[in-house]
Amino acid sequence: MAPETSPSLGEIPFATADGDTATLGDYDGKVVMIVNVASRCGNTPQYEQLEQLQEAYGDRGFTVLGFPCNQFMGQEPGSIDEIVEYCSTTWGVTFPILDKVKVNGPGASPLYKALKKSRNAEGERGPIRWNFEKFVVTPGGGLHRFHPKTKPDDPAVVAVIEENLPA
Repeated sequence: MAPETSPSLGEIPFATADGDTATLGDYDGKVVMIVNVASRCGNTPQYEQLEQLQEAYGDRGFTVLGFPCNQFMGQEPGSIDEIVEYCSTTWGVTFPILDKVKVNGPGASPLYKALKKSRNAEGERGPIRWNFEKFVVTPGGGLHRFHPKTKPDDPAVVAVIEENLPA
């Protein structure tokens, strides 16, 4: 399925772990994987594959952005400082962990409100299903959505990353 185009994504602000504000425009020209993460989820081991992708492609114009979310059975209850420490010490995470967000409902972050309009490989759009749903934003504004159970190193995910890395 061809990616959907969302040129306005780069302008939507979000909070960083240290309280600053950023946008996807700060990552202009890069392939960005946006993931809603949680420390106490059955999918938490995906941190390992996310970090492997960061290490493999980070110096070639790729980054993962982790957005902690506590909306799914309270699986991310800690403070942002506790979450950052956990990700670093337990999984060796070097990619940015941003401030906690809501991904569904009326309090959903503006970035996730925009991301949820995209379709996944099955053509479905709408609410985030669970922790570790993945969105790959390409430098041209293309948007690819992957199910939470799809591993970050799945060949379909890696293909999107590799096909869109800057020259």
